[in-house]
Amino acid sequence: MFAAQGAEVEVDEETGEVCVLKMTAAHDVGKAVNPEGCIGQIVGALTQGLGTALMEEMHLERGQVLNPNLIDYKIPCSVDVPSFVPILVEEPHPEGPFGAKGVGEPGLAPTAAAIANAIYDAIGVQLKTLPFTHERVLEGIRKGTSG
Repeated sequence: MFAAQGAEVEVDEETGEVCVLKMTAAHDVGKAVNPEGCIGQIVGALTQGLGTALMEEMHLERGQVLNPNLIDYKIPCSVDVPSFVPILVEEPHPEGPFGAKGVGEPGLAPTAAAIANAIYDAIGVQLKTLPFTHERVLEGIRKGTSG
């Protein structure tokens, strides 16, 4: 399975807030037996990846989870989702059903990297620890280094 993604972001250098404006994702789905279903899988994976990149973080203290519910453990909701541009690339697989390939998982893997690269392009700071919180962005700006 092959996928490529790009992100467009705005970074507020005073607050460290990262706003993802747009994500483009090109995925080789083999033969798109159900194109709308393929697009839905890609958009869902991008949304999950957005959460991984910017929001989701488990906080522990001596083995105890401090944010065990959806009030304290943040995941993306409809207002957090940017413009998505899914692109279906069809290169049928000879062993797939009707030439199809998997499409659910590949959309998740490159999302955080695409957002990290967009942040780097915006402010020149390479972040390596997920999620890219306001605090981590500000720390990177303050240090002026990668990390």
